[in-house]
Amino acid sequence: MIKTDILIIGAGPTGLFTVFEAGLLKLKCHLIDALPQPGGQCSELYPKKPIYDIPGFPEILAGDLTSNLLEQGKQFQPGFTLGERAETIEKQDDGSFIVTTNKGTKHHAPIVAIAGGLGSFEPRKPKLENIEKYEDKGVNYFIKDPEIYRDKKVIIAGGGDSALDWSIFLADVASSVTLVHRRNEFRGALDSVEKVQELKLLNKINLITPAEVTALHGKEFIDGITVTKDGIDTVLDTDYFIPLFGLSPKLGPIGNWGLEIEKNAIKVNTLDYQTNIPGIFAIGDVNTYEGKLKLILCGFHEATLMCQSAYKILNPGKKFVLKYTTVSGINGFDGTRKEAPKAVVKAIG
Repeated sequence: MIKTDILIIGAGPTGLFTVFEAGLLKLKCHLIDALPQPGGQCSELYPKKPIYDIPGFPEILAGDLTSNLLEQGKQFQPGFTLGERAETIEKQDDGSFIVTTNKGTKHHAPIVAIAGGLGSFEPRKPKLENIEKYEDKGVNYFIKDPEIYRDKKVIIAGGGDSALDWSIFLADVASSVTLVHRRNEFRGALDSVEKVQELKLLNKINLITPAEVTALHGKEFIDGITVTKDGIDTVLDTDYFIPLFGLSPKLGPIGNWGLEIEKNAIKVNTLDYQTNIPGIFAIGDVNTYEGKLKLILCGFHEATLMCQSAYKILNPGKKFVLKYTTVSGINGFDGTRKEAPKAVVKAIG
């Protein structure tokens, strides 16, 4: 049986950052993830997607963010159970938990942090006849390697951040990029909307709104789509059609753990992001509360406060003062690794 201080369900960005914050408090972490590698969606779905809202990084690729988080937490030697899904949870007499995976691996911890992002997920597919016929034959729901679109004609459908960000990114990769959205207004970040409009004026993006993709064409591989705007159908040539309408999340087995669920997310308090079961926390996109924003940086904040609460639970009666990590430093500026700072947390009593 694997024993640890904090058992983290989900090895996406929020789960990985939890390792670092817990490590500063001298708490050991072990992570479970159904994917074969850490990083969650950032690794599995869009490792080459640029992310713009990570503090200190004007732009960073999702895969690079994962690598940096792994490097940041490596000094605290986290454990990993990868390629296995957290299946059941049992509360012990002492208040701790045993979590068993679908492959029978047992994990014992006094604190469980659910950082499963959107849980298990599948893309929301547009209702287009024969779309399955063209899947992986010109229709892609995710972009893992932007280079396959080099000098190709690409049509993207959607109005959220992913559709906007990829349209911007591929404008310098593909021979042509067309963005189709059923409304004139977009759901993405204002800066991204403005950038798309700028690229439209520069003739680097063909923007068609309000409009919908209503048909796909091609014998074996897709070679065109029909766009309907104001009741008029227009057939556009394309090499790739990428519908980006978001993901349909599913909590999976975690939904049967007795947690309070609202709209397929886990309800938590905003003091420390604890669930209705003491000792079980939910952080990142998997949780919900009034004012919730599904942003990676919000997951980092939630992980930090969660670790503070976990420390108090594991060290009852002790007061502590959290010092800035700049007091002792974490890594040498010359690239050499130092021991984790011994005085980051000062326990009193």
